[in-house]
Amino acid sequence: MRQQRHDLRGYSLYELLMTLTLVAVVLGLGLPSFSGIVARNRLHTEINALFHAIHVARKESIMRHKVVSICPSLDALNCEPGRDWSTGWIMFENSDRDEPPRRDAGEALLQTHKIAENVRITANRRGFTLRATQKRATNGTIVVCDTAGRVTPRALVISYTGRPRVTLKTTRGEPYRCAD
Repeated sequence: MRQQRHDLRGYSLYELLMTLTLVAVVLGLGLPSFSGIVARNRLHTEINALFHAIHVARKESIMRHKVVSICPSLDALNCEPGRDWSTGWIMFENSDRDEPPRRDAGEALLQTHKIAENVRITANRRGFTLRATQKRATNGTIVVCDTAGRVTPRALVISYTGRPRVTLKTTRGEPYRCAD
């Protein structure tokens, strides 16, 4: 007698539903933490770009024996009058030393930067001016935030000597808040 063999290939409805449920739970737990990682990475990128720009501006002002300014910009050519840096910023040689900084015709554009999506940057200054060693720089604070609030805001504090530092709390020990 011949025996018939039944090869069952495939999954039962119960196995399929359990697998889909498990995948949904893993994704539900993993995606929020992944979006937090992405948001934290964006904040670090923007803080690092500003930190580096302050150092470059200090170096350029010393090397050129000129005033170098950084200001918010919409078009990557001219300074914006407000304190919202969320669209981007420019670094330029501020030959006429105007305050707040304003890029005029003939002033060399040294660097431009466009801000990543979902990042909000505000400052308590309309621009930062760095001078050669004999004069002090513009001090102030730049606060970098995630627009969705997934990450703690960070601040870049610039001293009178033009040295930046990154911090999570104000001098009173309170966390920085994002401007609305």
